[in-house]
Order: sequence, then C-alpha cells, then structure tokens
Amino acid sequence: MSTPTHTQKSPQAKKMSFLLNKMMITSLLPFTPYLLSLLLFLLLLEQISYLTKKRTAPGPPVVLPFLGNAILLVRNPTRFWDRQSALAKSSPLGFSSNYVIGKFILFIRDTHLSHKIFANVRPDAFALVGHPFGKKLFGDHNLIYMTGQEHKDLRRRIAPNFTPKALSTYTALQQIIILHHLQNWLRLSSQALPDPITLRFLVRDMNLETSQTVFVGPYLSPAAREKFKSDYNLFNVGLMKLPIDLPGTAFRNARLAVSRLVETLSVCAERSKARMEIANSEPTCLIDFWMHETVQELRNAAQAGSPEPAVISEVEIGAHLFDFLFAAQDASTSSLLWAVTLLDSHPEVLAKVREEVAGIWSPDSDSLITAEQLSRMKYTHAVGREVVRYRAPATMVPHIASIDFPLTETYTIPKGTIVFPSAYESCLQGFSDPERFDPDRFSDERQEDRIYKRNYLAFGAGAHQCVGQRYALNHLVLFIAMFCTLIDFKRQRTDGCDDIEFVPTICPKDDCKVFLSPRCTRLPSL
Repeated sequence: MSTPTHTQKSPQAKKMSFLLNKMMITSLLPFTPYLLSLLLFLLLLEQISYLTKKRTAPGPPVVLPFLGNAILLVRNPTRFWDRQSALAKSSPLGFSSNYVIGKFILFIRDTHLSHKIFANVRPDAFALVGHPFGKKLFGDHNLIYMTGQEHKDLRRRIAPNFTPKALSTYTALQQIIILHHLQNWLRLSSQALPDPITLRFLVRDMNLETSQTVFVGPYLSPAAREKFKSDYNLFNVGLMKLPIDLPGTAFRNARLAVSRLVETLSVCAERSKARMEIANSEPTCLIDFWMHETVQELRNAAQAGSPEPAVISEVEIGAHLFDFLFAAQDASTSSLLWAVTLLDSHPEVLAKVREEVAGIWSPDSDSLITAEQLSRMKYTHAVGREVVRYRAPATMVPHIASIDFPLTETYTIPKGTIVFPSAYESCLQGFSDPERFDPDRFSDERQEDRIYKRNYLAFGAGAHQCVGQRYALNHLVLFIAMFCTLIDFKRQRTDGCDDIEFVPTICPKDDCKVFLSPRCTRLPSL
C-alpha cells in the first residue's frame, strides 16, 4: 500500500523565499511615504467632498473614511435616526445630513420639504428606492422603481385588486387566519405560564400566512408556504445588514431569496391566469382579481377585432406581488404590535373599542364580520388610524437624487444623495398635542385627518402613495376588533419595553411580551 506524500519546502527553498519577500519589502520602502501621502490625500478629498455637499446642513463635522456612520446605523439604527432627528430639529432648515458607505445622505423632517420630494419622483428629479441598496435586493421589475406613464398604467391595472368586492373577499380570509392564530397564541400563553409570550414573531407569521392566502390563495402548496416563509426570513435579515454581496453573506442570501420568492409568485400568477380563463371562474384572492381583469381585457380586444393589448409578463407580476408582500408584511406586523402595546397602556380606549364591537358583532354568532359591520366600527377605525399615525411603521421612504435638486432657496441637494423624507416625523407634527395617543382626533367632530392631511404621511404621498392602504387598515381594524373581543391581555412591563426598535420597521423594544387568556366562553367557529 502506497503512503501519501506531502510536498515540503527544503531549507534552501525556505531561505530563498524569505530573501525574496525581504527584497520585495525593501524595494517598496522608498515608496512608502508616497503611498501614505496618496492615501491621506484621498481621505482628505473624501472629507472635502462630504463638507462641500453638507454645506450649512446640520450633521457630523467629520466622518470615518468610506464607512462614515454605517457602523452605528447597523448596530443601533434607533440611536442613529434619533440623532438625525435631533440635528434636524436644531436647525430652521428642517433637515440634517450624514455619510454612510460612500454615500451622502439627507434626513428630511420638515413636512413641506417631504412633500416636495414625494411630488418629484421622476427621471429628472428623484428615484424612489425603498431601501438604500434596494435595486440590488429587489431587482429591476419592481413597482417601486417605475415612473411616468408606465407607472400610471400599472396602477390602473392594480386598481381592481382593491375594489369593495375584492376587499370583502380578503376580509373573510383575514378573519379566518386571525382566529386560527389567536387560538394558537392562547394555547402557547397557557403553556408558557408563569412567563409571558413574545408576540413579534407570532404576529409576523400570522401576517405572512395572511399575505400568502390573500395574495395567491390556493396556488401555494403547504410545502411551498414553508419554503416561502424561510426565504422571506432570509430577506428580512439581509435588509438590516451591510450590502456586502459575497457568497455566504446575509445580503447575498437575501438577494437570492428574493429571486426565489419572485419565481414562486410568478408561477402562482401563471396558474391563476389559467384558472381565470375558464368560463364563470370567480376570483378567490388578489392574483385572481388581477388575472380576471387581464383575461377580460384580452377577450374584449379579441371580440372587437382590436390588436391584443400589451400585458405584463408573469415574472413582472411576480415582482409586483413581492412588492405588495414587502409593503404589507413588515408594516402590518409593526402596526399590530403597536396596537396591542397602546391599547394595553390606554385602558379607556380599549374599553370603548370593546363596547363598540360588542354592539355590532358577537362571537357567539359564529359568523364573519361583514363589510357593512366593519364600516360601522367608526371608533375602532379611528384607533387603527391613530396607531398608524402615532407609530408610523414605514418611518422613512428613501429616494435618490437624479440631479442637483434645489430643495430650498439656500440649499441644493447634490446629485446621488440618498434622501430620507420622514413619514414618522411628519405624523408627529401639526396635529393637536401630536405626542399624545388620541383616537378621537379622527372623529367626525374634530376631523384632524382632514385638517392635518398633509402631515399624515404614514402611507406616503404623490404618485407612489400606498395603493393598498385600505386593505392595510382593514387588516389592522379586524385584528383590533377580534383580539380585543376574544382575548384578555396584559403586557409584561419593564423599563424601556415600549422604546422603538428598528427590525426593519419599528416595533416595541421587548418585541411585545404579553400574557393572554380567553375573554369569552368559547371562540367563534368561522
């Protein structure tokens, strides 16, 4: 049997290698001062570039080379954005500046200036990016990056997905899923005693199932749902990491997960279209409403002898569905967690919600909350809207300046700047006593939603205002109505438990730890 041989350097070879390395280092020594001078010169240029772009805007006077303040942004985003907010408040300009991963950024606190950004999303002004490194993450076929007529045409095609008939279909699905998860939460809470349970991940899983069912319904198998959940978690983790696109990194894993998610959603669109082409097929989920409209458009053109209208490919539809998912999933999770937190800390509001819902819907009826009943829950709707105002889940909406844009008479945003209009800050301005949680501000008597409409930027503004905001509010109101009616709950309160944490939307710092118990003798059978 032969034994493996190992190639080893002889003492002479080792000595030769050492001498060569020493000669190389010695030969470079005379250039060391020049290399150091070049490095210092480049660092100086970077600082000069930052200060030139910053001008009179509040912001750090000196930043780390290339990284800037990226380390603080990743490690403690809450602290980073609180600093930017404090800097913006300290100046009459209404904005502040910083530097992250070679990018100059601008944080906009002033509502008027935020509207100016939202109103100028076009190729020769601002590009909406959704995330500072979103294009790498989301891909090119995404609603976020569309402008002009193409964007208008797509929103026209999307509109039938959010008609009263479609929303009524979704509310039935939402309630069944909410009830199923509430039953599970009660079981988990009972098993965990005397400890509380953490709601954040439970709410996230509920919302993911809701999104899967409402958006693509029967076209996603149980196995595909589990894979979908795993990929979406990879995406969520990558959102909060540095954009290092190398094998094994969280960012690369997130990018690949998005590609798989879009592919899965594309297949669902293809299956839905095939089903909607069958005569008398009724839509049962969002993609069905979309494909039903597409099929009808193609049929009408054929009957009229007109040229076949241009339709969106399944891959593009998959990307748009992912955009819906991203918009609905994390923002909705944030709002539901804050609803539980705020109702627990405001028992008078909770009592009014329970009184209103009890007068409209009874769990003993074993029936769903109808669209008509939902519309009568005026105060519960006001609570939902106040939750979204008080803790706007999509705190900022990143844009990139395509040109040098004159923001004010004294400041021009340099081309390439990442601009962050703050919906969160705007929602805490203008309103009467804006730092107070007060659902009555949305009552018919006070009508602050109309008076301070420009400050209510929780769903954005302009051409890219959230197309699914009615769906999002319905989901929040249904959850509040069912959760408060069916469950008694109490938060485990600790120091700082209600502080804001970015994950990537905002949630309570303790991830909303609660004790749950049944409030009625039995849960409804829906």
